[in-house]
Amino acid sequence: MSSKAFKYRFYPTAEQENLLRRTLGCARLVYNKALSVRTEAWYGEQKRVSYSDTSKLLTSWKKEAELSFLNEVSSVALQQGLRHLQGAFTHFFAGRAKYPNFRQKRNGGSAEFTKSAFKYTGGQVYLAKCAQPLPIRWSRFLPANAEPSTITVKLSPAGRWTVSLLVDVDIEPLPKSDNQIGIDLGITSLMTLSTGEKVANPKGFKAKFCKLRKAQKALSRKVKGSNNRHKARLRVARVHAEIADARKDLLHKLTTRLPIDCRRGLGCEEPDEKPQASSGDQ
Repeated sequence: MSSKAFKYRFYPTAEQENLLRRTLGCARLVYNKALSVRTEAWYGEQKRVSYSDTSKLLTSWKKEAELSFLNEVSSVALQQGLRHLQGAFTHFFAGRAKYPNFRQKRNGGSAEFTKSAFKYTGGQVYLAKCAQPLPIRWSRFLPANAEPSTITVKLSPAGRWTVSLLVDVDIEPLPKSDNQIGIDLGITSLMTLSTGEKVANPKGFKAKFCKLRKAQKALSRKVKGSNNRHKARLRVARVHAEIADARKDLLHKLTTRLPIDCRRGLGCEEPDEKPQASSGDQ
């Protein structure tokens, strides 16, 4: 059994979006406060603060009058944020990553829900403190009898809502094959195959980068902190998302075609059914 995440777009109602934005904001606040405490302890006293210490701090923060709004969202999302911070420090002390950074609102955010904070029934997802199911666009079905163990809700800088369901699946290994194909990445062309074929660079990105340059120029002229700057930042984020989507679509189509080209180049018969690309949700 292996864990696999299935990612989908969803379009929350006004009530759901209000709750989710408050949840992301509270999770970001708790994460940053815990990071500040751990930073002061480490650089001031060379003392390490554990996850259990930050969990106790979270309990005390909820009792403060100015932070009472933390009780209005799911406590699981806040605790999972502290667990992620603990994991970031574990990687830092092991030399595998840099020091954790503070989270910023403009980067969107995410919240993780374990089994105690969501319900998956009838093909619908119900989050804690939310009466209605998430209006998910089911672009593909989950495996039969699959039960999500963790659900992560994410808001991208471009304003897109996505949900990832982590499930345990049986992944069958591919049959062994002696067929091979060489790939050489280039500059004048995207890549050259050992069969002699050259894959040309995509031409549509020039217009997209021009659009991005204009959006970034417009953003640089806006006054910091103004509402117009916020709107311009969203426009830049949407163009970045558009470019990322185009790149993913190109790579998925290309990697889907390569196994067939490998068989053709070696004189093998083409399979009856072509494999489908597992492209991400747009």
